[in-house]
Amino acid sequence: MKEKISNSIQIKNKRATFDYELIDTYTAGIVLTGTEIKSIRLGKASLVDTYCLVERGELWVKNMYIAEYFYGTYNNHVARRDRKLLLNKKELKKIDSAAKNVGFTIIPVRLFLNDRGLAKLVIAVAKGKREYDKRESIRDRDDKREIDRAFKH
Repeated sequence: MKEKISNSIQIKNKRATFDYELIDTYTAGIVLTGTEIKSIRLGKASLVDTYCLVERGELWVKNMYIAEYFYGTYNNHVARRDRKLLLNKKELKKIDSAAKNVGFTIIPVRLFLNDRGLAKLVIAVAKGKREYDKRESIRDRDDKREIDRAFKH
């Protein structure tokens, strides 16, 4: 009987929702090597300063950090290499056409392991926020925190 893999790995891009307004989200698979998936299972990855790009009909995640696997010998991977994302053609066309609009970009939001133990990346077509939108986000977050504190006491 196969043992269930824990879904405790949830690596988030915390700046994504602060700097961007998320328009549409997709879940994509990632093409990884053996040592990369082992590092992700240990939680040694980061989505800071990452972005996605459509090149020749394929979606790539750029600048994603996955730490080198400690027990990986000469087979170890490069920490910040470009990795291919797996989506169907219909989703790729939709993402590509949305990203070509001025002010829109594709950003990774969350990296997780699904119930089968495969690494998945949640990406979003997003529009950059202006400075006053960011201040409004901070104000909303602080108001929500105050309301939560008031109900706890």
